[in-house]
Amino acid sequence: MGKTGFLQGTLVVPQFVLNEIQTLADSSDELRRSKGRRGLELLGQMQKDPSLTIDFAEVDISDMTRVDDKLVVVARQYQCPIITNDFNLNRVAELQGVKVLNLNRLSDALRPPVIQDQRLEVLIRNEGNARQQGVGYLDDGTPVIVEDARKLIGHRVEVTVTRLHQTHTGRLVFANLINGRRDEPSS
Repeated sequence: MGKTGFLQGTLVVPQFVLNEIQTLADSSDELRRSKGRRGLELLGQMQKDPSLTIDFAEVDISDMTRVDDKLVVVARQYQCPIITNDFNLNRVAELQGVKVLNLNRLSDALRPPVIQDQRLEVLIRNEGNARQQGVGYLDDGTPVIVEDARKLIGHRVEVTVTRLHQTHTGRLVFANLINGRRDEPSS
């Protein structure tokens, strides 16, 4: 993060946040463990980055148990923003007058625009949730849900965007196949 030049100053990581990440990394649930290990890995990379200073602060709010609540209190004490991609933490912090640097908003602002009726080419990688849907992804990771494309997993197809749906975690692009055209499976 420091290499991008978007963050300046000191990144304060309270010890209770580090403890929570370690708890995730030690979890028996594979997904939680993976997220925790990724968090520790990222912190290690950021700590080695000479353009970024990280302070592991020995602060705790003893009368609170929830990490989100503690973060809001510490951010108010330090008079600094919270950096997060957590939708609920974002809302709670803003309601309490704490500035939030929301990583999802930053990502959304940098995404290339996609508009209705736009033609795209995507590789169908997965099954969709609804009957006969296939799912591909834009270069930025945005899912493209393609009607009647379940049978085309592994194929690159041309689609037309039919609608866009914004969620609190990002956007979804819905599309239809163009003339059922498809290329050979991708390797």
